[in-house]
Amino acid sequence: MKVAVGPDPSLVYRPDVDPEPVQDKSSFRNYTSGPLLDRVFATYKLMHTHQTVDFVRAKHAQFGKFTYKKMTILEAVNMLDQLVDESDPDVDFPNSFHAFQTAEGIRRAHPDKDWFHLVGLLHDLGKVLALAGEPQWAVVGDTFPVGCHPQSSVVFCDSTFQDNPDLQDPQYSTELGMYQPHCGLENVLMSWGHDEYMYQMMKFNKVSLPPEAFYMIRFHSFYPWHTGGDYQQLCSEKDLAMLPWVQEFNKFDLYTKCPDLPDVDKLRPYYQGLIDKYCPGVLNW
Repeated sequence: MKVAVGPDPSLVYRPDVDPEPVQDKSSFRNYTSGPLLDRVFATYKLMHTHQTVDFVRAKHAQFGKFTYKKMTILEAVNMLDQLVDESDPDVDFPNSFHAFQTAEGIRRAHPDKDWFHLVGLLHDLGKVLALAGEPQWAVVGDTFPVGCHPQSSVVFCDSTFQDNPDLQDPQYSTELGMYQPHCGLENVLMSWGHDEYMYQMMKFNKVSLPPEAFYMIRFHSFYPWHTGGDYQQLCSEKDLAMLPWVQEFNKFDLYTKCPDLPDVDKLRPYYQGLIDKYCPGVLNW
């Protein structure tokens, strides 16, 4: 049975190496019109109401021991065939195809960086949380720091946070909230979703990818930062040094989305080789 997962807004800003076969880029991440808009808005309204400091801490405790499932990377990719992201206004096909589309776009543009190709395949695998029974608003969509006031580039910022209890708490409702200036994103509590889960899962399983890969996984849905330019008051020099890598990844995450689906069976052997190199065997999820 397919699990209804709404459109993932993090899927809207992605450039392809060859822009010709891709839809006009101005049509990506359109949050004002389109056939999926109602579904997207409903997902964000729930997210921006319920993603609080206490909620995020509880999710870290719930999933941080990684006892949900034991499986390989490609088994997780196969699971995504059951998922359509309800927060994404751009696509209405299973996430596994998007994983290979993203990876292949990166492979064409950066043929010498095999670890980067693998990031394309891995980046959305945290969405298996939706198949574990988690609601989509706690899995997909753009991320943002909890524990401080949302900044203006957060999607639907002006119309979806009214019922979030943290904004009534003086400790959490200022620009810095519970953080120190330039504390570094590693010290910031991000809204809970597939980015944070996958990042923590990779650390737990001691995946041997470079630091740039971990930043891409953890912050690829943090559009208010890497595209909106917000939350600079929280960033360290390390964050700013890593930002161009996240932005480079984002080009492929967004603009490789198109209805021409890849021949996954032909691609699997290449990516299995990368998995064997960087994150082999059965992993704890």
